[in-house]
Amino acid sequence: MTSPMPQQPPAAPRDTGAPAAPGEPSAYQETRMERVIGRGFARVTARALAPYQTAVIRIGFAGTWLLFLLREWPHRQELYGPAGPFDFTMVRQLLTGNHGFSVLLWSGSGGWFQLVYVLAIAAAALLMLGWRTRTMSVLFMVGVISLQNRSVFLGDGGDNVLHLMSMYLVLTRCGQVWSLDARRARRAAAAGIPQSGPDSPRDLPGIVLWAVLGLALAAAQLAGAPGLTWFGHGPFPHFGWSLALWGLWAAHGLWWAVRRFAPGEPRTVLDTLAVLAHNAGLLVIMVEVCLVYATAGWYKIQGTRWQDGTAVYYPLRLDYFSPWPDLSHLLGGNGLIVMLITYGTVIVQVAFPFTVFNRRLKNVLLAAMVCEHLSIAFLLGLPFFSLAMITADLVFLPTGFLTWCERRGSALRRRLFPPRAAAPDRAPAGPAPEAAARSAGEGPTLVG
Repeated sequence: MTSPMPQQPPAAPRDTGAPAAPGEPSAYQETRMERVIGRGFARVTARALAPYQTAVIRIGFAGTWLLFLLREWPHRQELYGPAGPFDFTMVRQLLTGNHGFSVLLWSGSGGWFQLVYVLAIAAAALLMLGWRTRTMSVLFMVGVISLQNRSVFLGDGGDNVLHLMSMYLVLTRCGQVWSLDARRARRAAAAGIPQSGPDSPRDLPGIVLWAVLGLALAAAQLAGAPGLTWFGHGPFPHFGWSLALWGLWAAHGLWWAVRRFAPGEPRTVLDTLAVLAHNAGLLVIMVEVCLVYATAGWYKIQGTRWQDGTAVYYPLRLDYFSPWPDLSHLLGGNGLIVMLITYGTVIVQVAFPFTVFNRRLKNVLLAAMVCEHLSIAFLLGLPFFSLAMITADLVFLPTGFLTWCERRGSALRRRLFPPRAAAPDRAPAGPAPEAAARSAGEGPTLVG
């Protein structure tokens, strides 16, 4: 015996613009504000915005941290290891008081420090190359936070920017272009390999990496490692590091399972959430850069030396900040140049947050700020601070300029390394850069 079919409600009349007939309900008129909100919501959920800009900051921050760790390799024991001015007990007391997180507190042995330092180098290098970007961004964040919190009194200002940006990068899809993940996705699409569903590749390296990281985190959790709290102090109030790390680990596994076994509506929901997280993280990065320059500029305005135009003179006269003493003294001895640099720095930093919506003015000030940081790196001997700040600035680069750089780079690569002649039966080349930007990083990888 079959149950009667339920009566379907009548379809809502469409808004055709014509007046409704007498006796019929009037069609719903969508307001202008509703249309604007609907278009805005569709924009932030349809695709991950600024794929090239997030790739630039991924490469820039990972490269800055990698170069710093390699340069300090001979001095790593004194900077972050057991041979530093703060022994293991003092660091544990300090981080217990300020609720800092560092995996270096899990053991005081020199071997554990060496392992963490080498893994931090490896994570930075792999993130810069874009291999398993989602996982490497998490390991990169853990490496940055662990080493910097081990010696909180070291740094030149760029370490604070790197500290924050390493956490924001975890939220972004920073491997959509210019990454090994994107190249793997293009090759799979060109070869006709399905990207989701039961017929998609199993991705054994990703499964092994995901399982190893889960076992390592479980071992640390069971051993009662310091800093791994569920609802204590963590990246957010009442949101501990255990909850954050286990949540990321579970999200990676869920993403792989849904793409492989439920590629329909569940995958669409997860993809929408990932796009929202990416766009929100990108917005936070842009706001953070604006806040850095706004606060720096307004604090400078309050300083007497910045008001009278002599602030730049004093660091040029310090031996500690003079890798080129003759050049520093030459510039410092010219009052007009000192005044122009001092006032120009204040004007650029104060004005930049107000010009981000004006493309022409923003690009001019962006070039001025990049030149300013290059001069700081060259004249004051602060290369890693300048690299971190330049990388943060590049999130505002126009997409047209980045795609032009991509085309020029591809042409140069083809000129230096001519491609081999393709076989007649081979599949055509990969999709265009824009199509690759939409599809890269969305393969059926478990951790990638």
